[in-house]
Amino acid sequence: MLPLILNPVSLRAGLAGRGEARDRRAALLAEAGVEARLLPDTVPDALLAGLQVLFVAGLPEGESRDLAARARAGGVLVNVEDVLPLCDFHVPAVVRRGDLLLTASTGGQVPGLARALRESLAEEFGPEWTARLKELGLARARWRAEGLTPAQVSSNVRELIVRMGWL
Repeated sequence: MLPLILNPVSLRAGLAGRGEARDRRAALLAEAGVEARLLPDTVPDALLAGLQVLFVAGLPEGESRDLAARARAGGVLVNVEDVLPLCDFHVPAVVRRGDLLLTASTGGQVPGLARALRESLAEEFGPEWTARLKELGLARARWRAEGLTPAQVSSNVRELIVRMGWL
């Protein structure tokens, strides 16, 4: 597995599917700031052109398999919810606290474990971390503007975290 964080502003994503599964995936993408193109039930190849990633949820496996093959033929990475052999990438369990993003993944093998880890992280890193991240970001920017080296800035961040008792 190779963990990546993609910039939602420049990501060309599509979403195909039906029902609650598609709606859950749409909500996840929207929460991440991804404006996914919602594709019709029958997806012509022309609509796949230009996409970088395609999310598929709520389709029967045969339809998903066909759609995934056509997307891949056009160079599109595919995620078919809960069908591991059809996935080029996985979506981890996510905890968001502003720009702080905590994730857990089992490579698609045990989604229930990833979900349990997400719940534990959500308890340990509550909503207060949104403000903490902003405070640390401002301090980091100030230290960089003062000309501190990256190593000094990193050390100062760690010291501030310890001094505040955050970890």
